[in-house]
Amino acid sequence: MRRLNKKKALNFVKELDAFPKVPESYVETTASGGTVSVLAFTAMALLAFFEFFVYQDSWMKYEYEVDKDFTSKLRINIDITVAMRCQFVGADVLDLAETMVASDGLQYEPVVFDLSPQQRLWHRTLLLIQNRLREEHSLQDVLFKNVMKGAPTALPPREDDPTQPLNACRIHGHLYVNKVAGNFHITVGKAIPHPRGHAHLAALVSHETYNFSHRIDHLSFGEEIPGILNPLDGTEKVSADHNQMFQYFITIVPTKLQTYKVAADTHQYSVTERERVINHAAGSHGVSGIFMKYDISSLMVKVTEQHMPLWQFLVRLCGIVGGIFSTTGMLHSFVGFCVDVVCCRFKLGVYKPKSMSDFDGHVNSLTPLLSENTEH
Repeated sequence: MRRLNKKKALNFVKELDAFPKVPESYVETTASGGTVSVLAFTAMALLAFFEFFVYQDSWMKYEYEVDKDFTSKLRINIDITVAMRCQFVGADVLDLAETMVASDGLQYEPVVFDLSPQQRLWHRTLLLIQNRLREEHSLQDVLFKNVMKGAPTALPPREDDPTQPLNACRIHGHLYVNKVAGNFHITVGKAIPHPRGHAHLAALVSHETYNFSHRIDHLSFGEEIPGILNPLDGTEKVSADHNQMFQYFITIVPTKLQTYKVAADTHQYSVTERERVINHAAGSHGVSGIFMKYDISSLMVKVTEQHMPLWQFLVRLCGIVGGIFSTTGMLHSFVGFCVDVVCCRFKLGVYKPKSMSDFDGHVNSLTPLLSENTEH
């Protein structure tokens, strides 16, 4: 009687168990299940590894708004070498209101126009980088994220003492101008202030000495940031005539740069070029020299470096794990069903046709007939 009560109690306890039991066939170890598990865990590890690199990476976000700062000054950073002696050339800025800007921040340094072998190698490398930037604009984001970290963009000093005469003039420094359209130019003779503008004292310079072949080692606007390449950096022009004019039409866009390494107010710009020979007899009028006409855009660009938040990374990681588990489970079940149908059921004869034939309501001869019991 006690054994019977004990058995009933055990059955009652089993019925109260709220957790379902997994059938033994579900936990049975098979070669196919092990292979699927290995593949699933390998895929999860690879995707999680690549997702971690995506989480570590950052991207640049561009926003546009109206530039409301009209009172501040615009800084122009200049480093240009002209193939003329310093006493023959002068550089200054004339803005839209015909106001001459003082060029006290510029220095005139006698140099050799031809580059040394090391400088020429640097210059060719810079031109290759500029060509890649024109073809692939996404490389600009790489430069923004690596500011203050990359190689210097200034022309390296000569590694040897020049034996040639100092036949060129390096004009470098910076100027502060009003945030209006203007014209920075380098032409023959020093600038002379004039009530109605300005003029250059060019009467004492012979036309045979005119040579406005030049190299722009650096030209930027706003705060100067190491590691940022500008469109005109590395530009080199060789004059084919004494009376030749080089024109650069520049559109400046104020830019606020905010990265994890630096925060600066700088300016980007785009440029178009034109050059022509001054020939008054042929109707080509003007003044020989280098003219950079710039205009400032009313829109400002905010460039911000952004990073994937941690919660988004964890959600994507959970999605990878759950998605692979679900997908591999469904594929394993489907493949197992197909194998069971193809390899097992046909062998067992489940789908073999039965040799049944009904004739006048009677079964065929293969079916045993029931005989009536006869009494002997």
